[in-house]
Formats: sequence, structure tokens, C-alpha cells
Amino acid sequence: MNLQSKTAIAVVLAAGLLTAGSMAQDTTQTAKKHTVAKKAKTPPPPTVQEQIKALREELEGQEGQINGLKSDLAARDAQLKQIAADAQAAAEKAQAAASAQQQAVTENAAAVTTLQATVTDLKGNQASLASTVSDETGKMKKALESPGPLHYKGITLTPYGFVNGESVYRTHATGGELATPFSAIPYEGADSYLLSETYLSGRQSRPGLIVEGKTGWGTLRAIIEGDFLGSGTTSNGNQSNSYVFRQRIALAEVETSSGWTFSGGQGWTLAVENLKGISTAPTNIALPSQIDPNYVTGLVWAREDGFRVTRSFKNGAFGISAENPQVLYTTSLAGNTPYAVLGSAGVNGGLLNAAISACSPSTSIVNYTNQTVTDSNGDKVNIAVPVYKTVNSCANLANISFNQAPDMLVKAAFDPGFGHYEIFGIARFAHETIYPGETTNGNLYGGLTDIVSGATVAPALSSAGAISNSIVLGGAGGSLRLPVIKDKLTVGAKGLFGPGVGRYGNSTLSDVTANSSGALEPIHNLSGLLTAEAHPAPRLLVYVYYGGDYAGREDFANSGATTLGAPKAAQNATSGLWGGTWKAPAAAAVGYGSRLLNNSACTETANPGYNGSSTGYYPGGSCGAQTRDTQELTGGYWYDIYKGDRGRLRQGLQYGYAVREGWSGAPLSTGTPGIGAKGVENMFWTSFRYYLP
Repeated sequence: MNLQSKTAIAVVLAAGLLTAGSMAQDTTQTAKKHTVAKKAKTPPPPTVQEQIKALREELEGQEGQINGLKSDLAARDAQLKQIAADAQAAAEKAQAAASAQQQAVTENAAAVTTLQATVTDLKGNQASLASTVSDETGKMKKALESPGPLHYKGITLTPYGFVNGESVYRTHATGGELATPFSAIPYEGADSYLLSETYLSGRQSRPGLIVEGKTGWGTLRAIIEGDFLGSGTTSNGNQSNSYVFRQRIALAEVETSSGWTFSGGQGWTLAVENLKGISTAPTNIALPSQIDPNYVTGLVWAREDGFRVTRSFKNGAFGISAENPQVLYTTSLAGNTPYAVLGSAGVNGGLLNAAISACSPSTSIVNYTNQTVTDSNGDKVNIAVPVYKTVNSCANLANISFNQAPDMLVKAAFDPGFGHYEIFGIARFAHETIYPGETTNGNLYGGLTDIVSGATVAPALSSAGAISNSIVLGGAGGSLRLPVIKDKLTVGAKGLFGPGVGRYGNSTLSDVTANSSGALEPIHNLSGLLTAEAHPAPRLLVYVYYGGDYAGREDFANSGATTLGAPKAAQNATSGLWGGTWKAPAAAAVGYGSRLLNNSACTETANPGYNGSSTGYYPGGSCGAQTRDTQELTGGYWYDIYKGDRGRLRQGLQYGYAVREGWSGAPLSTGTPGIGAKGVENMFWTSFRYYLP
């Protein structure tokens, strides 16, 4: 029993005692005041002890009740606590169950979401897998049917090129087949000018191969390309047409990841224009699109051996190269011009062509001797007996210059975002040995004695006084290419000017000539080209080009020594005998484009003469006019019949109008202008090509 219960019981007991006392007192006083009738004797009231006992018993009964109530209350409290606990437990369980259910719901929702995402992903993956399988199957099928690069031991092999059938018609014969020899277009007075020519050919077919191997720091590369425009010693068009395969490109290259490229071998010269930056890739060479394999006049190009270093940047590139040199030499060597050595044909047993195109013996009357004979009447008469000398004149198939140093080229290219721009420079070197004692006339008349005067008029050949001579040649050029209408119209211009750069012009005009002392003299050359290319339809390319090559006049009049001249057969006026006499020319043509050259047969009105060394006719007189310039206006189209995974099938047509003009020479008579020379060509090409994909 706790303190509160004990206190409550004490209070109840005290209250009971007080109530009992009061009741006893009131009963006693009341009895004193009232006199009542005697009644029957009643039992005596309970004593205090009895009351206390009764109260105690009542209290004990109440305490029992209280204890029962307390027990009931305790039981009820326990029950309520148990109920509360059970309720709390049930609530907690319910909360836990609710939380678990919520968690389960959340997890189920997440699982459903995940499942939905998984299903979606599976669907996507399935679609992607199906697409991938389809793509891979397509790639495998394409690789089998139309393979791209071929793989071999870690490298890739990429074939390229085309096979074609082509034709050309020219109104005046050149003998050049498909390729136009612009610097040899016949002048109007030539016999070939009266005839046209037609050729059908597949010789421009051009196979090529690019080999590449990737490394951690760059790419190793080789490019090999050729065609069938070469000719061997037995090649002809009579029956088998056995023309030979020739080298166009044979180049080794390494390209680093940092933008450096090193190249060695035969490829396009650094001076040729690129479409972007500077590279040797065949697809990046900006060549005209015409059919003529000799391109168009004014184009600056060459394919030659060399070594090149290139550095590429974001919007441009810079390159320098050392390239195989070759000096083109043309000069008039009339009169007393000294003999110079600056090259020859390749030697036998070497790697250069030692063949010659033709050797023609030239027999000249160098003197006359007087003989006295008896005629049929028995009379003594004097007769002139000619003295002959034969000199073999051979034209080399390929003259190889003795080169002092390689051609040095430098170029910068710019790609600022609109168009492509280039500037470049060329430095060249030439040298020779001059023999002043060996001359044209000295070769014929050296050591002969005039039988009239007894004097040796012409000296014998001699190497006395031989000297060496060297000069520096070179020029500067540039190009630009502008996309006026993107993917529709592109225009361009390119050019080169300088002394001794004719070799890099399309017409290969001469680089140097000889002056009056026999020393090398540079010829100032100019090449220029304008281009326009349009794509009016996706499969159609239309192009127009106009360009020209020019070689300046370097004219030297050589008066000559009086002891060297052409022989003159005449009867001596003093003695009446036939004898040898020589007369030195007052002047002779020396240099390039000399005004003293005999061009009397360079016009269409020249009289023909019989050519005893071959069938046919050649113009009477002489036509020594050397080329001043060549010009061409040409245009055409290419149409892609098919272009796709199987390659490209194209058909093309080209027309060209070309003019060759020669420097004017000596006039026919005093006071008249010098005679020039001119030849005009109208040309038509057709082409049908299949390109590898």
C-alpha cells in the first residue's frame, strides 16, 4: 500500500471517530431536556469499543473493498497498460507494417520504374542491337562487295585511279597523240599544218595505291601511281600498240601527330597548287579537270624527285623542298658561236636513257680544188672538184643537263576560312664549260688552206681558252582559289614569273640560251592561268580555263671573226682558176628569238620542197622562229552517269583553242618588217572513265 492509500484510510477513520463522538454527545443532552414516557426497556447502546470495533470492522471491510478496488484498479491499470501497450505495439506494428508496406510500395514503384526503364532499355538495346547487327551486316556485306582499305599486317592498302577510253581530233597535226605539245604546235608554213589528226587511246588509264601504317606518334605512308603514256624503243601503233607503264608518283612519307611531314621520292613539285594546306595527297592537288593529259597552258607544275619538309597549322602550312633539277637550253648557234657543254644524253650502262631519236649525216662542200683535164677534143681545161666533209647530227631523245645543285623551293599556304591562298619561290642553278676555239664553222672548215693564197684561213679545232660559267636562276609565284558560291562555283588564278623558270610552265619553254660569247643567258619566263569551275547540278561539272606561257627575247648579233665563215665556190677573178675562198658573215643569229633568224618559210604562202630523208614535203626555205608564247582557251564538262559505293562512271567532252606564236626574224628585204610565225589549233577530246570507289 502506498502513502496516498494509507493517508486516505487514516482520514476516513478519523472522520468516523469524530462522527461517532458527536452522535453520543447529542444523545445524552437530548435525554436531559425531554421527559419521555417510560417505555419498554431497550437494549443498551453499543459501547465505544464496540463502535470502534464496528468501525474497525467496517473500515477493514471498506479497506478490503478499497483494496479490492485498488486491485481492480491495478488490474484495470495493468489491463489498460497492457491494452495501451498492446495498442502501442499494435500501432507500432501497424506503423511498421504501414512503413514496410509504404517501403514495399516505394520499392515496388521503384522496381516498377526500374523494370519499365529496363524494359525500355531492353527495347532500345534490342533496337540498337538490331540496328548494329544490321549495320555490321551491311558493313560486312559492303566490305565483301565493295571493300574500302585492305588490311595487311597492320597496314592499310587503298587502291585508287581510273580506266578510260578517250579520243582527240586536231585540225593540224602535231604527232602528240592525246597530249598536246603546245611548244611544238606546227607553224602555218609547215607541211603538217595542212593535215589534221585523230587518235583513239586508253593510255591515260591511271592505277594508284596508297599504303598507310599508323603508329603512336603518326602515320607512315607510301604513294605509287602510274599510267601508260610512256613509250619504249619498240612501242608503235601499227598492231599491238605496246606502250609501256610509266612512273608518275613513287613517294615515301611520314606524318607526325604534331603536324610535321617528311617526304622523299617522286611526286608533285611544291610549286603546284593544293586545295588546302600543303600535302602530297593526290586528292589534294588542284589540277585542271580537262581531258588533255598535258593539262592547259599557264599551269605551273612538275612531277619530279625530291625531299620535302612541311609544317601544318590550323589555318595554313609552310614547306621547303629540294627537287631534281633539269635545265632547258635552246639557242641559235649560227656563225662564230663557241661550243658549250652543259649536258648530254644518258650514258650507256647508266640509269638514264642513252637512246637518240635520229641521226642524220650532213654533208657539206667545204672547198673546191682545181684540176686540169683533157676534154674529148684533146684540149686542156680546168675543172672545179668539190671537197666534201660529213658531220653526223644526232638529236637526243632526252637531253640530261649536268646539274650543279638541286632546285630549291619554299611555299606558304593560307586557309583563313574563305578561299585558299599560296605564295612560293624557286631558286635554280646552271653551269657549263665553253670552248671558244671550237665553233660551228671551225668544225667544217678548220685547217683548210686556200689554194689561191696558200693561207690557212680557218683554224683547226682547239680546247684552248676553255672556261667555266655558272648562273643563278629563279622566280616567284602564287595562286588563289575562291568559292564564290559554295559547292556551286569556284574561281582561281595562279602564275609564276622569273628568269629561267620555263621548265615549271606547262609548255616547258626554254630556261636559258647563249650570248655572243657563249656564256649562259637566262630567258625571262612568265606563266599564268585563270580558272572557273561550276556544278550547276550534283552530277555535272562545267569548267573553263584560259592561260599562257611566255619566253622573252634574248637577242645577240654576233659579227664573227673574218677568218671564220661559210665557203664560197667561185672562179678566182685574178687567176681564172677555181679555188677555195671563204667569206665571213657580217652578222649571225645568236641567242633566243634572234631578229637575224631566217623565218622565210614560216608562213602559209611558203613554197614546199622535197624532203629527201623522208617521204612527203617540207616548206622551202627555212623557219627557225623560236616560240615566244603559247596560249589556250579551253572548256568542257564531266557528267557522272553513276556515283556511289560501286565507284564512279563519267563521260566528258573538251574543246580547246590553242595558239603558238614565234619571235619575228629577219625581213625578206630591206625596209620590210621581220617575219613572224604562228600556228593555231582547234582540238576536241572525248572521254569515258570508270573510277575506283
